[in-house]
Amino acid sequence: MAVSRIVYTSGEPGGIGPDLCAAIARSPRAADVTILGDRPLIESRVRARGADPCALHIEHVPLRAPVTAGRLDPANAPYVLSLLDHALAGCRDGTFAAMVTAPIHKGVINDARLSGSPFTGHTEYLAEKTATKRVVMMLAGGGLRVALATTHLPLKDVPAALTRDSLSATLEVLHAELIGKFGIAQPRILVAGLNPHAGEGGHLGREEIDVIAPVVEAARAKGMRVTGPLPADTLFTPRHLAEADAVLAMYHDQGLAPLKYASFGHAVNVTLGLPIIRTSVDHGTALDLAASGAPVDTGSLDAALDMAFDLAGRATGGGRAHAA
Repeated sequence: MAVSRIVYTSGEPGGIGPDLCAAIARSPRAADVTILGDRPLIESRVRARGADPCALHIEHVPLRAPVTAGRLDPANAPYVLSLLDHALAGCRDGTFAAMVTAPIHKGVINDARLSGSPFTGHTEYLAEKTATKRVVMMLAGGGLRVALATTHLPLKDVPAALTRDSLSATLEVLHAELIGKFGIAQPRILVAGLNPHAGEGGHLGREEIDVIAPVVEAARAKGMRVTGPLPADTLFTPRHLAEADAVLAMYHDQGLAPLKYASFGHAVNVTLGLPIIRTSVDHGTALDLAASGAPVDTGSLDAALDMAFDLAGRATGGGRAHAA
């Protein structure tokens, strides 16, 4: 069963996002993907990589300033955000079935000072725009699904951000989306501790005792299949992972370092909790590769598109969820 058109936001114009459109042009699904971005920029990058831009459906969004490949320019920060706004509007009104995002550069958007609050990433931006109280960042790949209790925070701020309420809300979103979006009837979730050795009975920190364990116990009382808190240094081993559909890590690098070791270049970032489907590549803007002609691994883009189509198909009653 066919699903509606997927929208691809081409991301930071000085980076690799426009180049990745060459892979879409070569894909048998090219006709089912709408690309948002500056048409001349995308066509030139696609031609430079030996692909035919005529195979693409491009919805032209003009740049705010000329682009030099490999260079960031705050003048184009409004352009980058306009791609997200356009894609989000299309997903919400039914024009698009899902959004796939190319990488953006948080620093240059913050340098543009577009608002009084810092820009912290796609996940938080889309949550704000949809008035979603709780979203969860999850990466899938290499046989793993890893969700994060906190995302783009300095490490020193993580303990204070881990409250019973916030962790419980995150766990509930993860559980519900594994059922609703991924079709797992009774998800098995492993929850990591925060401290080394999961706090070692309070000798290395009390977050496990005061926050994480009570949340896990409350979730189990609701019928969720949740285990933890587990020491993160042994959680990511085959013995434990064989018993899990997803892992909930307490902070960014705790969860994403092992996942990216297992699957970098082929993993997918998916935002859980939004009223739309959004997937993304697992890498950054790769400024050094933009318009360089150097080989680019498109495995993560392929996986992000596959998951977007699979989740959109499930949402419309066709297809099956992507097995990470």
